[in-house]
Amino acid sequence: MLLFRSVIFNIVFIVNILFQLVFWSPIFFFLPREDGWKIVKCIAWSCLWLQHKIIGSTFDFRGMENIPANAGCIIASKHQSTWETYTMLLFLADPSYILKRELLFLPFFGWFAWKMDVVGVNRGKKGEALASMTRNSRVQYDEGRQIVIYPEGTRKMPGAEPNYKYGIVHLYNELNATIVPAALNSGLYWPRRSWYLYPGTLVLEFLKPIKKGLTKDKFKTKLEKTIETATNALMDESATGNNPPPKYLYEKSA
Repeated sequence: MLLFRSVIFNIVFIVNILFQLVFWSPIFFFLPREDGWKIVKCIAWSCLWLQHKIIGSTFDFRGMENIPANAGCIIASKHQSTWETYTMLLFLADPSYILKRELLFLPFFGWFAWKMDVVGVNRGKKGEALASMTRNSRVQYDEGRQIVIYPEGTRKMPGAEPNYKYGIVHLYNELNATIVPAALNSGLYWPRRSWYLYPGTLVLEFLKPIKKGLTKDKFKTKLEKTIETATNALMDESATGNNPPPKYLYEKSA
């Protein structure tokens, strides 16, 4: 039954996104960015609704008060699953994502991303990529946007050894930015590179901003400790809840 529901969800999830991207295209590209985000958020909410109805997932969102109002910030988030890539934006007024530049050339998805003015990074050219990322992020930060970055650069299995990259440290230092860490437990219920989804409560928690003015080393240590400690606490909470994740996933995080 779980396999059947997971397969059905994955198919419906993809079809739903593709259908809505095509459906909204005739008007989307003529809208201002503010109205464009309303459409993107509508698509995101529909994905959550499908996951709830088909898989039985529930969702818990915490710490929204930690997101600065009417000011730019950088959301530095743990990344375990596809789930947070679209869930995160629901709580941000004018978000932007730092993502691989090649994603911008995908039909429909890439066109929508271009329209919403995200930050594409060419990871094959590290020096140039860092300079470009910093330049574009500065413009968006000064516009008061919320920039989402995954400091480890890719999805991680629960309990995997953390590997925080230099990019977030560079942005913190160069932009003198407000950094809002984010923790989650999504990998316990929607693991990366897996068609299986498991019922349970997926949690996204925005944590208290990290103060400005730290040295690079102190900031990196602070960021990693903050995110990993909160993420581990959420996974411990899941393991003892009413709908615990599969034991093999939780044991990896223990």
